[in-house]
Amino acid sequence: MSQLGTETAFEVLARAEALRAQGRDIINLGIGQPDFKTPPHIVEAAIKALRDGQHGYTPATGILPLR
Repeated sequence: MSQLGTETAFEVLARAEALRAQGRDIINLGIGQPDFKTPPHIVEAAIKALRDGQHGYTPATGILPLR
């Protein structure tokens, strides 16, 4: 387990919080929860994708049409 290391996102979050504590103006684009409900059309699209069997990871190289 000691060879696994730590998740980088948590290191970045800790650094951002340390800078905020020093009075720096930080915009956090990292870990967190949205402050709004998921729009219904997004919920429906997710349900359809799951029903259509799209429940795995995307390719490591990304989704071709989105590159």
